[in-house]
Amino acid sequence: MGARRKYRQAWLAAAILAFTAAGVRADTIVLKNGRRIVALSVSQEGDKVRYETPAGSLSLPISIVDHIEHGGVLVGGASGGPEISLKPPTAEATTTGSAPNRGEIESRTLRNGQIDRDYIAELETAAHSGHSLAQYNAALAHHAASQYEMSRGEMDRALADERMALYYAPQHPVFLLDVAYLHLRRSEFTQSLEYLERAKRVAPEDPELYKLAGWAYFGLNKLDQAVLEWKHSEALRPDAEVEAALQKALRDKEEEARYRENESSHFTLRYNGAAEPSLARDVLRTLEHHFDAIESELSYTPPDSIGVVLYTQQAFADITHAPTWVGALNDGRIRVPVQGLGEVTPDLARVLKHELTHSFVQQKTRGRAPTWLQEGLAQWMEGKRSEQNAAALIQIYQADPGSSQLHFEGDWLKMANGTAELSYAWALANVEYIVKSGGMSDVDRILDALAGGAEAQQAVKGVLHDDYTELTKDTVEFLRKNYGN
Repeated sequence: MGARRKYRQAWLAAAILAFTAAGVRADTIVLKNGRRIVALSVSQEGDKVRYETPAGSLSLPISIVDHIEHGGVLVGGASGGPEISLKPPTAEATTTGSAPNRGEIESRTLRNGQIDRDYIAELETAAHSGHSLAQYNAALAHHAASQYEMSRGEMDRALADERMALYYAPQHPVFLLDVAYLHLRRSEFTQSLEYLERAKRVAPEDPELYKLAGWAYFGLNKLDQAVLEWKHSEALRPDAEVEAALQKALRDKEEEARYRENESSHFTLRYNGAAEPSLARDVLRTLEHHFDAIESELSYTPPDSIGVVLYTQQAFADITHAPTWVGALNDGRIRVPVQGLGEVTPDLARVLKHELTHSFVQQKTRGRAPTWLQEGLAQWMEGKRSEQNAAALIQIYQADPGSSQLHFEGDWLKMANGTAELSYAWALANVEYIVKSGGMSDVDRILDALAGGAEAQQAVKGVLHDDYTELTKDTVEFLRKNYGN
């Protein structure tokens, strides 16, 4: 089948969604958004869940906690950070007697499910005295606020607070690690590495640092460095997630050992030595043209170079292990089979624009865009429209309205060929309706809401005032009006 119908999204952000740790006995808090927080111990106190970390006693509202797993293991500190404390406060600061303890700071920072900014401002004023304990208190308050915001998916706010924690405690490894993690979630790989290098200087034996550094280098299309970082992490502490990533990178390295490399302003391209260099140059020119167009449409510019790999058909199948109906793939790198081509054909140009759209949407939304929106928007950008499928979609909706919503959820890679084709058709129709009725600005607003932490249906309803059921109904009406029965 055609290469434009299928595309995997094994996104980097999903692979690094939560930190992990191992060593001494510990408990794990599992939040309702899927994030896991490893702690030395966990207890419930009224409407809060309190947990102990090397950085002190912290707590979260019980309303955002799904469940607690007792009896795990831990080597490291809060949020998977290293088990290293701040430099002890000076005697002068200790004798002031006015600073509350760490547990009280965290508790007063988070009042009734909200962050008390007035209290944080008080701690910041005290920190201006230069006393190390006062500075530590202000840092810990911002860190507590950041952890709360991270648990709610408010990544921009979480990053701002964690940066403020570093302002008051610039060498604290936990804060450095969290800032690096948040930049990584935003696909800001170079910035993430800057904080990871700083953290390595104060906590050189923490495996989490090298684990995240591996992901950052992988995102920058630097396989050699990614492999070195993951090997170092594994040497410090075996980790199944790191091992899986390492083996994947080693397979890529082995396949690409004899590949040629080329680059342009926004792309790093690797291609099989049997391919024509002119094809590689043509692909880069096409991608740069698409980059400008998508950048304008989505009002967003990816911060780092995007990796692209051109394969033979067999190498693509061997490396990706994708279903047979998958004709190209984007897992942080754009992977496309081009065997037998000497130039960029119109079909290949559409495939490249489809896959590049995934990179933009992935990074603009911090990895939070649902598959239907990713695939619908990618098809729209490549130039597809719903005319050929409209009649069939209308009939399906009339026969069973519920079945027309199945594409909003589930794992598309596990779909059979026919089911996948139908899901792509519905996704395109949904996005076509959104663009035609409200313009690309509505799409941008949905993507921005997702980036801000909104759940997918919540983001859609906030912009369109439609839930998924209403969106489907409006999409069908749009198809009837524009393409007939």
